[in-house]
Amino acid sequence: MNLFYLLDVLGFLSVLAAFVLFVLYKGTYQVSQAEVIVIERFGKFHSLLESGIHFLIPFIDSPRTVHWTFFKQETNSKRYYSYIESSYRIDLRETAYDFPRQNVITKDNVTMEINAILYYQITDPFRAVYEINNLSLAIEKLTQTTLRDVIGSLDLDETLISREAINTKLRLRLDEATDKWGVKINRVELQEINPPHDIQVAMEKQMKAERDRRAHILEAEGLKRAQILQAEGYRQSLMERSEGEAQSQLLLAKAEAESKLLIAKSEAGAMEMLKQTMPGTDPAHYLIATKYISAFSEAMADSKGKMIVVPYEAAGFAGATTAIKEILNSKSPQQ
Repeated sequence: MNLFYLLDVLGFLSVLAAFVLFVLYKGTYQVSQAEVIVIERFGKFHSLLESGIHFLIPFIDSPRTVHWTFFKQETNSKRYYSYIESSYRIDLRETAYDFPRQNVITKDNVTMEINAILYYQITDPFRAVYEINNLSLAIEKLTQTTLRDVIGSLDLDETLISREAINTKLRLRLDEATDKWGVKINRVELQEINPPHDIQVAMEKQMKAERDRRAHILEAEGLKRAQILQAEGYRQSLMERSEGEAQSQLLLAKAEAESKLLIAKSEAGAMEMLKQTMPGTDPAHYLIATKYISAFSEAMADSKGKMIVVPYEAAGFAGATTAIKEILNSKSPQQ
């Protein structure tokens, strides 16, 4: 009797211990840093469990399960596929959400593909759970519609050169729209902007033509500059040459003037000496006679046996020799 009673007690204690362990297991939650868990009591919001260890009442308190839709790129492919992840843990860290390529139409009716990535952070877990169903999917759809609206107000050229402005406009509009969901949009980036193939070919041709035009302009400007420099050099050379010739002629003129001045001074000195040595004699006749004789002698020396034409004024030559003879004769007795 006692043995059966003891076995019953041990069995009861075992079941009780197992129940207590099960209750502890179901009611104990460990929350990591930067995570929260939304707790509901009888289906109504009760509290938020932050980082640390928490004990709940099993079957009365339960965590709220949240569904998240994510996209993942296939291996060795540019295609994306979506999958739904269910969890009762809400990550409060900044999350990067990579969207698949979206077809958008610009203001000038050009269809292109744009791949965007969004960085968001949950700031209010309560509103993120109770204000919107499937927060990630809602953010994706809102981003797609906003992106199409923004690109639709721009033409192709503005879209290609205004990436930073588009990012800023998207971030402001998405942040304003998701504020009621307890989400902060920190940044939006356009990863790729892919126009149609024919547009890309036309753009490449346009860029090539623009580069060729710039090259021709630079070449023409270089040739023009070279010709200007060559003309300036030629003009400078002519100026330097003219200045050199002018300086040379000035020096020659000065030298000739000084030579004539020296000759005049020497002739004046000679005439003065003749006056002193030969009183009563006209020095001018003497000098004229000597020059006449010198010139006639040079003509005789240059003739080299050819006929010499004696000028009609040869009598002047005879008179000059007679004058020299008289001067010399008059000078001899004095010596």
